[in-house]
Amino acid sequence: MSSIDSFFESVKLPSISEVARALIQSLNDPDGSISEVRDLITRDPALSAKLLRLANSAQFGLPRGVSTVDAAIAMVGMNQLRSLALGACLSGAFPNTPGLDKGVFWRTSMACAGYAQWLAEPLKIDGQVAWLTGMMLRLGELLIAQAEPRTLQEIEKLPCIPGVRWQREKRLVGFTEGQITAELARRWNFPMQMVQALQRSADPLAEQAFSRLGAVLHLAGLLAETPDATAQCVDNLPAEVLAVLELDIAWMKETFPLASEFVDIS
Repeated sequence: MSSIDSFFESVKLPSISEVARALIQSLNDPDGSISEVRDLITRDPALSAKLLRLANSAQFGLPRGVSTVDAAIAMVGMNQLRSLALGACLSGAFPNTPGLDKGVFWRTSMACAGYAQWLAEPLKIDGQVAWLTGMMLRLGELLIAQAEPRTLQEIEKLPCIPGVRWQREKRLVGFTEGQITAELARRWNFPMQMVQALQRSADPLAEQAFSRLGAVLHLAGLLAETPDATAQCVDNLPAEVLAVLELDIAWMKETFPLASEFVDIS
């Protein structure tokens, strides 16, 4: 039995709905149809209502309002609506965690998702896969809080310099939040691309089997933890990761998004 298995023996896995499980399965089915995804989402009226509120929010800037899931898929796109649905399911699966500011936690998660989607575009990585994987990155910390609540205080202590939380988790728990989320994603049967990216997110250049999405998560996570991030923050990102991804620094600064523009599913 590996140490990660031992860690998971000490926690109770969050319960996700049958709709969420079916949506995860649909991620693994390249031949899945729009009608199948629509039928899955409409099984859950509360989820459908939340997605319609999101689709009609200012972040999407749709030319007209939508009142049905079919209309939302037509305007937003099946993959994006499925990612939003899964994000909503996962955010609702975890209870409030004492010692962790829920608002800050989910705002950081949504920022990580948004930055990951932005960085995925020039790399020809599926933007919705990047968004969903970025949103999930910090979920492992919620399991750390369940297994070792006192350790959470040490992990979250000030100052919270970008990237330092990963170092504290590795030192105190033996695993980073991304590695724990990777195992959770594996157990929930998320696509292996997402599992591998989460596994390598804290140190994307250390693994022999390089994951471009894992490197994207690394950069997105650092930006998400930077207060009031601006285009100038690009200069503070690890040059070796930017180089291996062959990202255009000028493009990054010209197109740098504001975190306030990202969709908030919390």
